[in-house]
Amino acid sequence: MTTLQDRTGLTVPQVTWPTRQGDEWVNVTTDDVFKGKTVAVFSLPGAFTPTCSSTHLPRYNELAGVFKENGVDEIVCISVNDTFVMNAWLADQEADNIRVIPDGTGAFTEGMGLLVDKSDIGFGKRSWRYSMLVKDGVIAQMFIEPEKPGDPFEVSDADTMLGFINADAKPPVSVSIISKPGCPFCAKAKEDLTAAGLGYEEILLGKDASITSLRAMSGKETAPQVFIGGQYIGGSEELTAYLAK
Repeated sequence: MTTLQDRTGLTVPQVTWPTRQGDEWVNVTTDDVFKGKTVAVFSLPGAFTPTCSSTHLPRYNELAGVFKENGVDEIVCISVNDTFVMNAWLADQEADNIRVIPDGTGAFTEGMGLLVDKSDIGFGKRSWRYSMLVKDGVIAQMFIEPEKPGDPFEVSDADTMLGFINADAKPPVSVSIISKPGCPFCAKAKEDLTAAGLGYEEILLGKDASITSLRAMSGKETAPQVFIGGQYIGGSEELTAYLAK
């Protein structure tokens, strides 16, 4: 394996990325992304890959509000994929708080000293998994995954980065609501959660889950069903009572 480089204290490589925005090609430069801003970056081997899709990107997206409260202007995900793949992945993930950068040629990743050969799994040259905090183009801190076989995911996660920025920062409570389209009780529950300042993940029956899943998780067959901080709350009336406390 290529020796991985920690570039803490150095400036980020100067690169221009061709990106697809709507129906147009738009060139995005390193300065466009980093100049005059504090940016949290995480880079990964590929869009649509398991760890990247299930954990790495979703958690950064979930904690985006807390990052902003602690001085981070933007969260950026960089991967050696083309712009169409990155855009499709972002849409699939519904990660509106993340900006994706397609380092299709690997120029930025190579400049970071983190371009590795993953030909053994059919990927070719890809990025090693890492994260960094960049202030006005200068790398303030890097978290590079250890050099070991496979795809380690130990230090480039969102919680580690947030802990570096502010050890006392408190992540938001995880909230999920199982709902169904056209349900007035579901609409009320979502309004109540928003009014209470609680962000939530919505799981739609018929799209993201089935009645069987609903029954298995809650023992009920009606929507909505709400879970807060790992605790099962119940339906709309139970949520109203919980929030009143």
